[in-house]
Amino acid sequence: MRKFKKITTVLLIATFVFLLGCNSTKTILKTNINFSNNTVVAHRGAWRKLNLPQNSIASLKQAIKLNCTGSEFDVRMTADGILIINHDPHYNNLEIEKTNYSKLAAFKLSNGEKLPTLKEYLLAGIENNATTRLVCEIKPSKISKERGQLIAMKIVQLVEKLKAKDLVVYISFDYDILKKIRELVPTASTQYLENNKSPIQLKEDGISGLDYHYTAYQNHVEWIESAKKNGITLNAWTINNVADMDWLLANNFDFITTDEPELLLETEVKRATTYNDYNLVWSDEFEYSGLPDSTKWNYDIGGHGWGNNEKQFYLKNSLENSYVKDGKLHITALKKDYEDLHYTSTRLTTYERFLTQYGKIEVMAKLPEGKGTWPAIWMLPETLRTKEEEWPLSGEIDIMEHVGKDPNVVHTSLHTELYNFWKKNQYTHFETLPDVFSGFHLYGIEWSSESIKFYIDNNLFYEATKGENGKDTTNEGWPFEKPYYLILNLAIGGNWGGDIDDTIFPSEMLIDYVRIYHQTTFNN
Repeated sequence: MRKFKKITTVLLIATFVFLLGCNSTKTILKTNINFSNNTVVAHRGAWRKLNLPQNSIASLKQAIKLNCTGSEFDVRMTADGILIINHDPHYNNLEIEKTNYSKLAAFKLSNGEKLPTLKEYLLAGIENNATTRLVCEIKPSKISKERGQLIAMKIVQLVEKLKAKDLVVYISFDYDILKKIRELVPTASTQYLENNKSPIQLKEDGISGLDYHYTAYQNHVEWIESAKKNGITLNAWTINNVADMDWLLANNFDFITTDEPELLLETEVKRATTYNDYNLVWSDEFEYSGLPDSTKWNYDIGGHGWGNNEKQFYLKNSLENSYVKDGKLHITALKKDYEDLHYTSTRLTTYERFLTQYGKIEVMAKLPEGKGTWPAIWMLPETLRTKEEEWPLSGEIDIMEHVGKDPNVVHTSLHTELYNFWKKNQYTHFETLPDVFSGFHLYGIEWSSESIKFYIDNNLFYEATKGENGKDTTNEGWPFEKPYYLILNLAIGGNWGGDIDDTIFPSEMLIDYVRIYHQTTFNN
């Protein structure tokens, strides 16, 4: 009880000092602020490419030099009340909260810098900087909640004293720390890190933004729209690969925290060209475990050959044949007897409640190797599923097909009543890639009322145009003006798959993600 009273007294004194300090200092920040127009928050500064120490003044200055919109850093308090910059609770095997600063500062950073105090760090951050936010992560105290509150108050006091408040954003895993900051400075920008509160809860408590691990948004996709609707900023951490960067950019996040700021800056530029005015409307990032998400995927079931004399039986809800693990969808074919067939596999279709007409469809996939395999990423219209039309009058869009007997050759085709593989006059093209078995490639289309463009890794390799070379433009010749659904499957053998090498099983196609975009100018 005596210890609690002592801490409470310190808090009251600190509050009084804070109020005095806010009005008694000269201005150090002299420039007009105009934050960089990108999403990039350099995680502990821009350190990786130049091999700088994390949370160093050098990494901060590099983030500013890159024109990142933000540079994140971590603040802790020593035993003698000095605010310092360090991520871990220990520095050179010394517990920061129980060690005086002079003892800690005896150990230099790897580039020769002294362990920076918050004051030194802020002074470096406001010098000639009007473009990069100083994203201050306040580490919770392991000693007590009250000490965490004291740390927050001391940080805010110093920020106010240095007149740096317009540059600083506060983030923390401790919700009460953020609430204390809002109490002291109602206009402060604050972001919560813990993943356990909805945008509505943050809005009610006056917290400005979410700053969650990116998987939290994939598990609660509704939070993205809710945040935008309620004026809550969106940040995600820590994103170091292009696929995850792309997903966040597609969802129009305000900020993305990364150890790879150069890569994210480059990705933003490329995306601005490649995706132009497309908005993400549906995706599965496969950041879960078990069967494919039943709200997104259905199964085609059976073993009747599917018009191609295929040799597999497609099963539903079979964890042997389709499962999600480690961020990937596995579609697996097995050498296994089922009814009168000797192989099992999976054929997934997007759920009936989501169909698409026009737009950009992308699937990041790694293909199976071996004779007899026939993986496909393709689309059929809802009119076929509802039996309003029969194939090939219905139409078919083959985004990617590959047969193991012809390794590394990727095919794309369109089939219609007048132009199909039976007549050997379908719209079709093939491309040879070096590593479809060892690496992932992005297979996709851009589909409009006038054409379907086929891409591999965002490089255009074939375009089919309505009415090209005098082809019929009616439904019989161009039936691609109605809603379609997406199919992912791994067939075995059949008319095109050919002879089967039984030594290849189990054989699987891996899917990293599936994304569907619509243009903002088109309302489906």
